[in-house]
Amino acid sequence: MADDKALTTRAADFSAWYNEVIARAQLADYSPVRGCMVIRPNGYAIWEQMQQALDRMFKETGHQNAYFPLFIPQSFLAREAEHVEGFAPELAVVTHAGGKELEEPLVIRPTSETIIYSMYAKWIQSWRDLPLLINQWANVVRWELRTRLFLRTTEFLWQEGHTAHATEAEAEAETLLILGIYRRFAEEWMAMPVLTGRKSDGEKFAGALRTYAIEALMQDNRALQAGTSHNLGQNFSKAFDVTFQTADGGLGHVWNTSWGVSTRLVGGLIMTHSDDAGLVCPPRLAQYQVVIVPIYRKDEERVAVVEAAERLQQSLRAAGIRVHLDARDGLKPGAKYYEWESRGVPFRLELGPRDLAAEQVMLARRTGGKEPVPMAGLGDRIHVEIDAMQQALLGAAVARRDAATIRGATRDQLIEAMNGAGGFVYGGWCGDATCEADIKEQTKATIRVLPDEEFRSNPAPTRCTWCNRDAVTEAVWAKAY
Repeated sequence: MADDKALTTRAADFSAWYNEVIARAQLADYSPVRGCMVIRPNGYAIWEQMQQALDRMFKETGHQNAYFPLFIPQSFLAREAEHVEGFAPELAVVTHAGGKELEEPLVIRPTSETIIYSMYAKWIQSWRDLPLLINQWANVVRWELRTRLFLRTTEFLWQEGHTAHATEAEAEAETLLILGIYRRFAEEWMAMPVLTGRKSDGEKFAGALRTYAIEALMQDNRALQAGTSHNLGQNFSKAFDVTFQTADGGLGHVWNTSWGVSTRLVGGLIMTHSDDAGLVCPPRLAQYQVVIVPIYRKDEERVAVVEAAERLQQSLRAAGIRVHLDARDGLKPGAKYYEWESRGVPFRLELGPRDLAAEQVMLARRTGGKEPVPMAGLGDRIHVEIDAMQQALLGAAVARRDAATIRGATRDQLIEAMNGAGGFVYGGWCGDATCEADIKEQTKATIRVLPDEEFRSNPAPTRCTWCNRDAVTEAVWAKAY
């Protein structure tokens, strides 16, 4: 069982609290390889639920899964200058294999644009081959100097979509379609509200024409870039000569997109919902949505209670609920409650002799509240509880975000917010990269997004928050992970 020492509180040390929640919930552990992590079953189960939900959404919109090599010829990255410059400091390079020096060094996959588009050059011949909509679930290596479990590790798991289109308009539509899928997933499955919008040129993906992102605000009022979708234009298709015969008989380069989310989503889930008692996991993503704890004092009570608990477990599984029966001997019910609470299980069902006689169970919610409920129709009741908890978690996260948001900020307000409580700060921006860089240098804040219309202020700002020149757009600043 996990250590029973109280967690460091969020208010006292958010970073320490975060690490302790991960350990207490048995989500991940540090690897013998510096900067890497071992994802434990509870953490990997959450990632699997994320995978399954997103995979369905991708396939519903016509995307297919494939797999591409982990190793990329070093020369491939050099073909797209902006791309290689952006990734150069993070590359892991293999120079020897099989006891010999390689003729050409191989880069361990930091992202797969180059190797994928080299294959697209072989596969795409005609406009009839378009669009090509492929996703891959894979691991990635980026040699990070500062790491934190789930949020930034040398190796991590992710999905990366790569598509090819006949026109820029089709590529842009694909980019925004995926952005919408990411938002839907974040809000409906993670109960994590996000802002959507375009990245500034200074923050966009290396080699992209335009980058869009979903941005969430964590409980410590720092932003988390939770997913990105890139319109790559024709940069990679020209570098790898990905051409196609157009419908009118001409020859053109395809338009590409790429997009991805990673295991940092697990970190986002932790920092959005968890409390000083441990992990709070949205029930749609939990390894176990329900844990059953049988309660008895005598051996003769044990048989009847455990048998009833087993029947209850079977009925809930039949109702499509992920459930675990904790029938371990030698462990008091209170110790089990503590362990499963720390591990973030949304609902606990307590079943004792009196409950059995009354044909009921005690339902305890991870977010608070406990009451007796009938065994009859329990599966339906749990589904209602799941939906209610998802909505409550989302509502609480929206309220926290809104309370930590400043609109129409002045220069002094931006500085004060970044030196103090943090949060999302909206203000006008002149569009000047030097102005953006000066804000970053002096406040450590970056432009998270140029917000989509839904999230923009009304009225729109007319002056730049920093330099007071005419604003060309509105920006959202925050310190970020």
